[in-house]
Amino acid sequence: MSQQKSDYAADTDIDESLDELPDDETVEATAENLRDNGFDVVVVDSAEEALEAVQSQIPSGASVMNGHSTTLEEIGFAEYLSEGDHEWESLADEIWSIDDDAKRQAARRESQTADYFLGGINAIARTGELVAADRSGSRIGAYPFAASNVVIVSGVNKVVPTLSDALDRLESVAYPLENERAKEAYGVESAIAKQLIFRQELEDDRTTVVLVREQLGY
Repeated sequence: MSQQKSDYAADTDIDESLDELPDDETVEATAENLRDNGFDVVVVDSAEEALEAVQSQIPSGASVMNGHSTTLEEIGFAEYLSEGDHEWESLADEIWSIDDDAKRQAARRESQTADYFLGGINAIARTGELVAADRSGSRIGAYPFAASNVVIVSGVNKVVPTLSDALDRLESVAYPLENERAKEAYGVESAIAKQLIFRQELEDDRTTVVLVREQLGY
């Protein structure tokens, strides 16, 4: 049975003031500021609409990789990539079919240059910056440059007023929850080992942020 967020979230101490659903004005202002910083933005009302928005971004024949993301699991994308009716090349399925550790690690590095790399984010500042961190860097390594196209999906609960608040959210909301997930899933603690502040996208039409008006991910 796959692990569910409810298995660990309810008993994890987080700063709930940095995990609230914002009002419509805040969502609209955040979307506009993200656009001003070069990101394409799609705002949807539900997880189902988010999956449709993601599907519409990716053309047939594209190579697709996803970093681990609770949000992608919650909208159904992780399952769709592996089992759905599409004409993409799923690099994740190819990678996890490799038995040799060294070859699998090399394939993971190569997957950072996928045609489309999908993942989540740990915090979004209303001022238009994205904040994320990884233990290994296998997700955020693709975001700044490596992947040809990036699609980031986020619940609006990750929107906070400032970049400073976004960094606080990473420490006091995202990390505690990811740490519990990692201990349950892998038997090891997580770490904010590699951190990204994505302030601007300078390449037109490269990075799309799908904002979902729901409480998703962490």
